Amino acid sequence: MPAFNTLDDLSADSRVLVRLDLNSPIEDGTPQDNRRFERHAETVRELAEAGHRVVLLAHQGRPGRDDFTSLGGHAEILADRVGRDVGFVADTYGDEALEAIDALDAGEILLLENTRMCDDELPEASPEEKAETEFVRTLAPLFDAYVNDAYSAAHRKHASLVGFPLVLPAYAGRVMETEYEANTAIATREFDGPVTMVVGGTKATDVIGVMDALDDRVDRFLLGGVAGELFLRAAGHPVGRDVGEMDLFDEQWERNRELIESVLDERGDAIRLASDLAYEGPDGERAEVPVDDIGEKETGYLDVGATTVADYEPAIRESDAVFVKGALGVFEDERFADGTVGILDAIAETNCFSVVGGGDTSRAIEMYGLSEADFSHVSIAGGAYIRALTGEPLPAVETLEAAAERRRD
Repeated sequence: MPAFNTLDDLSADSRVLVRLDLNSPIEDGTPQDNRRFERHAETVRELAEAGHRVVLLAHQGRPGRDDFTSLGGHAEILADRVGRDVGFVADTYGDEALEAIDALDAGEILLLENTRMCDDELPEASPEEKAETEFVRTLAPLFDAYVNDAYSAAHRKHASLVGFPLVLPAYAGRVMETEYEANTAIATREFDGPVTMVVGGTKATDVIGVMDALDDRVDRFLLGGVAGELFLRAAGHPVGRDVGEMDLFDEQWERNRELIESVLDERGDAIRLASDLAYEGPDGERAEVPVDDIGEKETGYLDVGATTVADYEPAIRESDAVFVKGALGVFEDERFADGTVGILDAIAETNCFSVVGGGDTSRAIEMYGLSEADFSHVSIAGGAYIRALTGEPLPAVETLEAAAERRRD
């Protein structure tokens, strides 16, 4: 069990400062509803229904990027998900924000402006330094408690994530609690049968590090995506290379070649590689080719083939636990969703403990009509999920644990 306090430990009738992660795709200046709003709404609703005065912190984008924008639209989406009004003030810790916080009644909800519009928020620094910022010192005295529900940002040392737990009683929200328990299960739980990890996506550097770190916890790895092609390259196949204007493979190969070759050499019996790959044929339709028939890479491969899916399915169906990190193909294009969806279907039909990690991969569940209830946990975290799998510390979780320890003392 986690060593932090949760909402079950929160005193009644509190004025609560709650950190969410509502970072979303922005289209034409408008935030798009996604799974994060739905998940965080559970924590916010629970706090409001319990009669707490609820003030929310969240971020969107980074300064200088196109998706760096105000949170006014986020408040509207969250209100729909919570089923209650969510007030918004275009200020974080100035007079306007302080007045709005002071005016809150029991059960009311207020979202403050984008935390990354504050100079104190973004620079990575120790929790002790963040606790001394004007941002934290101004807001903290107005609250009885701090709740961190932003597990997907827990790998960051930002003021709103690590500063407040040093100066306020601190608790984990429901998203933080469930994400932590599911994503650390691979290291903390004992499983009776085989443990399988499906590895894909475009960020091969991340997942290769995960494979190396988990070599004693995972019985077999099923590979696809960019990482899968790089391992095929290490195995002697003429793939895993950039062609045309592509810029996915060669740089990651140079950075990870030694690690890929050592992992393949040491754990080759546990690593399953694609036997066929899919690409866009001359007529624009999906086409497939056996890996052994590829003499030279002349086109981009966008999915694993049907034979690979058929090869991977038995390994999943006999597993006691399956962890997914990354899609096996470009599932956003329906022509190249067969690998990702086929594997997710097999997991959904198997009575195993299953975690689907990463915001991108979890979107395939919704896009292709799968039921989230058929998986033990669908994570909304990306970088934090990687950290949890590799056993690296999550600063925001550590500060929650330290806060709980101080209360026990």
